[in-house]
Amino acid sequence: MEDLSKKIVNMRRKYREIFLTSVEALKQRVDEIKPKGLKGDIFDTFEKDSDGEKWQRAVLEMFENDISHEIVRKWNEILDFRKNFSCKGCATCCNLACSEFSPEQLKEKAKNGDKFATQFTSIFIPYESKEEAKEIYPEYIKLVEDTIEDSVYFYHCPKLTECKRCSDYENRPEICRVFPDNPLSILPESCGFYEWRLQVEPVALMLHSMVEIIDYYKQKIPFGKIGR
Repeated sequence: MEDLSKKIVNMRRKYREIFLTSVEALKQRVDEIKPKGLKGDIFDTFEKDSDGEKWQRAVLEMFENDISHEIVRKWNEILDFRKNFSCKGCATCCNLACSEFSPEQLKEKAKNGDKFATQFTSIFIPYESKEEAKEIYPEYIKLVEDTIEDSVYFYHCPKLTECKRCSDYENRPEICRVFPDNPLSILPESCGFYEWRLQVEPVALMLHSMVEIIDYYKQKIPFGKIGR
């Protein structure tokens, strides 16, 4: 448990450092396009069609048409780099899948056309109890209990054989074929994609921080709220 907890703590520390660096980097981009002589902050409320409002518009357009596109491009590069790695057959992802949604909620979402829920419920079934799930990955279950306040439900694939092989491999759903599609997922060292995660983690954390910061700017910039 100590090793897994340390990994989470280290990742959070790295993220705080990267987040602060991203804050400064984005602030510099915002200040670079600020009209000369303009007084005020990007979060101030400016008059309609003033230089201040035009600055706010330019910043939002920069986020939407420049930086956001670059974030998507780099994220796709991370996913493309994943092709250099492959599953080693540890079967952890088959034996222990987790969701914030209960089996009933997932079935309802699938009924309403949710693609992920449809695939998930087609392959995974819930454990009878949390104790049963703990037998598979006790460190992870304990970490979830200690760090997440909301309920988490644990599932497993009934098509896994005693030899840790999928008995219906050719027909496995997309969520199995693309897992892990998030480079910030918690993966055991036995996973064939563990090294991929280690290599791309710094860039993934940076992209995640930029998305958070840009969302903050979009919420706080009062562009268009005067004279509309």
